[in-house]
Amino acid sequence: MDVTPAPVNGEISGNVLFYTKPEPLSRDLHGKLGVKGVEGPFAFASKAHAVPLTVGEFQLAAVTGPIIFVGDEKLPIAVMGLRADENIFLKPDGSFEAGIYVPAYIRRYPFVFANDDQNGQMVLCIDRASSLIVEGGEAAFFDEKGEPTDYTKTCIEFCNNYEMERQRTANFVQLLRALDLFEPKVANFQGMNPDGTLSEPQKIADYFGVSEEKLGKLSPQQLVELRDNGALPQIYAHLQSLVGWDRLVALAMAKDTLAQAQAQSPSPANA
Repeated sequence: MDVTPAPVNGEISGNVLFYTKPEPLSRDLHGKLGVKGVEGPFAFASKAHAVPLTVGEFQLAAVTGPIIFVGDEKLPIAVMGLRADENIFLKPDGSFEAGIYVPAYIRRYPFVFANDDQNGQMVLCIDRASSLIVEGGEAAFFDEKGEPTDYTKTCIEFCNNYEMERQRTANFVQLLRALDLFEPKVANFQGMNPDGTLSEPQKIADYFGVSEEKLGKLSPQQLVELRDNGALPQIYAHLQSLVGWDRLVALAMAKDTLAQAQAQSPSPANA
């Protein structure tokens, strides 16, 4: 894998969340560009209600919300909202609420490695459409000699580490598949009626998760294998994270109540 800025050659493939105009980082095209400093750097993630997660992040992300697996590939994601296009943990100013774990997938932006199919390699790209990238930005991509700055080298290292974690995550998922530990799951919410009785359950999401029943039926040797390769703590982190569905529901209801109260309150001009 290339870990240096690549020239513009070959065709970049891949459709990646957040990145609308990926371009291979080039001193010829981007020599005067950099990333500007902003108080709310994560505004681009305001509509990200589900964000890819690597297995090494499970234990940190579990305290924030549910970690689930989706699609045929059983991609692990961090659930960050109940509604499409709404990240419930992101404040209007583009910063995250205190104590929220921010996935590495978000933190690497606007950098990303992408496939260069023509040359059979990975190249470092930037999202040229990002509002964070400007001419003369505080964190320049290249120095006066046209060499990558320390900032760019750090970002390259971060993205390279992310790709290695992504592969480790694929191996983790494959291990769970091999042990047949996945099962379809449904997240439901059951509220209260005005008279105090329980309302009808409402389905929040369909997803895949680890079956506790199947996990309990593994042989001692299989459990030791999961323990020794570090998979068992990550499985438990995933299972523990699922209690976070209730937290998301409570946050969504509180947000809706606040919005309704604000909409009904008179404006200062009419008070």
